[in-house]
Amino acid sequence: MTGASASAVTLSLYVGPAVPLPAPRSIVEALTEVTVTAGSGEDDGFELKLNLTDDSTFLQTVFLLSGGAVPPLIRVVVAVTIRGSVEVLMDGLVTQTQVAPDTGPGPTQLIVKGRDISQAMDHVDLSGLFPYPAMPIEARVALILAKYMLLGVVPLIVPTPTVDIDNPLQRIDQHWGTDLLYLRDLAEMVGYTFYVEPGPAVGASIAYWGPVLRIGPVQKALTVDMDAETNVETVSCRFDHDSAAMPIVSVENPLTRLPAIPVPVGLVNPLDPPLGLIPPIPKKFEIVADTAFKGFPRALMQAWADQAASKRAVTAEGTLDALRYGSALKPRRLVGLRGVGAAFDGLYYTQKVTSTLKEGEFRQSFTLVRNGLVSTVGRIPV
Repeated sequence: MTGASASAVTLSLYVGPAVPLPAPRSIVEALTEVTVTAGSGEDDGFELKLNLTDDSTFLQTVFLLSGGAVPPLIRVVVAVTIRGSVEVLMDGLVTQTQVAPDTGPGPTQLIVKGRDISQAMDHVDLSGLFPYPAMPIEARVALILAKYMLLGVVPLIVPTPTVDIDNPLQRIDQHWGTDLLYLRDLAEMVGYTFYVEPGPAVGASIAYWGPVLRIGPVQKALTVDMDAETNVETVSCRFDHDSAAMPIVSVENPLTRLPAIPVPVGLVNPLDPPLGLIPPIPKKFEIVADTAFKGFPRALMQAWADQAASKRAVTAEGTLDALRYGSALKPRRLVGLRGVGAAFDGLYYTQKVTSTLKEGEFRQSFTLVRNGLVSTVGRIPV
C-alpha cells in the first residue's frame, strides 16, 4: 500500500489490532507526513499526520477511539522501499491522538502518536507476582519475553560474560514493576541494554537484551563536500574534553564485612572497543553507586557501561536526503563519516535517527558518537 512515493522510495503503512494489515485506502490518501524516531531509548516512536474531511468517519473511529484505550488496540507498522530494498522503520502501538482544527487555508489534521512495540510490555505492574529462585538473569529475560512472541517479537539474548546466581537459601529475586521496567533494570544491573528493533519483516521485531554493540557491518559512508559523492546536507562535529571519567567500584567481602575496597576499572573496556585513536583523558574519578553489596562481576560490568557512556566524547549531528544516500540510515549500527577533516573522519556508532517522510521527500537527521579523535581505520568503507 503506497502512502507517498518518489522516483526511488515508496512508503508502506500497515494498521491492525494485533496483526497489522495494509492500511485502507482512506488512511493512505489522508496521510501527509510520517515521522519516526529510533535509537533514542525510551522516546522511540512515530507520528502520523492525516488530513480530515467531512467523510473521515473511519479515520476518527480507528485512531481517536483507540488512542485512549488501555492497553492500546491499534498497531502501526511503517516501512519504506528504496531501490527495491524494504526497510521497516517502526512497529509500534498508538498511544495518543489529537485533532488540530483548521485555522487557515489548510484542512483539519488528525495527529496520531505512538511508541514502539515495547509499549505492550509496559502496562501491567507484576511486582511480587513472579519469584525467580536460582535463575540466572538471562533465564529471567527469556521467560519474560516468551509471552510476546504472539506479537512477532523474537528474543535475542546475549549471555553475560560472568555467571552470577544468588543462593536461594539467602535470596530469591522477585519481579518488580512492568515487564519493560524489569527488563531494563536487569540490563542496567550488568551494563547491558534492552530495546525492540522492528523488522526485518513487516509484523516481526527483535527484542535485543545484551551489550551495546559497537562492532559489525558498516553502513554506507556519510560523505561531505565530495562533489557527486556528497550525500549529507548538513553536519557538525564536536569534541567534549571533560566528559571522560574513570569509574571506581567499591567491593565488600560478604564474609568479613570489612569496609568496601575501591577498585579502579582501568582504561580497557571490552564493552566499548576504540573507534578513535586518541581518547579523551579522564579528568574525573567517580565511584559507581550501589556496587558495594553486589558481586564483583556485576559491579565491574556496571562500571564498564558507565565508562562507555562517559567516553562518547566525539559527537556528529546532521541531516541527509535518504534518496541521495540510497538507503535508510539505521540506528545502533556503525557508519563511516568522511570529508569532515582528519580529526573527525572515521567510524561512528549511530546513536539516534529521526526519519521524516512527505510526498516525494525522505529526510533523516542523525546523531553519531564515538570515543576518540582520529580514525582507527585507514580506509572508510563506502
